[in-house]
Amino acid sequence: MNVSVYVDGFNLYNGTLKGTPYRWLDLYAFAQKLCPNDQVNKVKFFTAQVDRRFDDPLQPVRQRLYWRALRTLPKVQIVEGHFKTRVNRLPEETSVAYIENELKMGRSIAGLTPTFVQVRRSEEKGTDVNIATHLVHDAHLSRFDAAILVSNDSDLAEAVRIVCREIGKPVHIFRPSTRRPNAKLQGVATSFNNIDAKHLMTSLLPNTLTDAQGTFSKPNTW
Repeated sequence: MNVSVYVDGFNLYNGTLKGTPYRWLDLYAFAQKLCPNDQVNKVKFFTAQVDRRFDDPLQPVRQRLYWRALRTLPKVQIVEGHFKTRVNRLPEETSVAYIENELKMGRSIAGLTPTFVQVRRSEEKGTDVNIATHLVHDAHLSRFDAAILVSNDSDLAEAVRIVCREIGKPVHIFRPSTRRPNAKLQGVATSFNNIDAKHLMTSLLPNTLTDAQGTFSKPNTW
């Protein structure tokens, strides 16, 4: 059976890879471990280029190096979204909690207002739309017999439902998180599975790789 694998990059990173030794992950080898009795014909990795952060200025450098490593894998495709950064004025949590406690205790809150602060927020845009579009489009064109979706994002539930119930292709979810399984996804997918550490520890890229630009290595701090 030919299988296409759709990886929600930030969902996988934040739910499973962050803080582990498995971040230099060979996505094709990883995908094949998820369906050892089938053939993976394509892995689509959905992500976005991160911004330089004051507390981690080399984060974009490490990410680009990882993308370079992934591009040495002929069956892996990177599909990019983007980040949108904006400044929001939001209430400070401690001041809101204080006012709520005063209400709970039956005290007057006349004249009390939350303290507001300005925060700089970066939000990932486009990834869920890109995943849903590629999943439905590829299913419609019969580019796979079955699909694996690596995500726990409820925004993808309708796309999974369409592929499973209207197009008639199975979609197996692998949840990149220790949190509770997403009920919406669980309700429409063919199967719902956890990612086992053994899928990761045996699917790492070589520390040194070569492409058309030359030889490069895994970042020391990764």
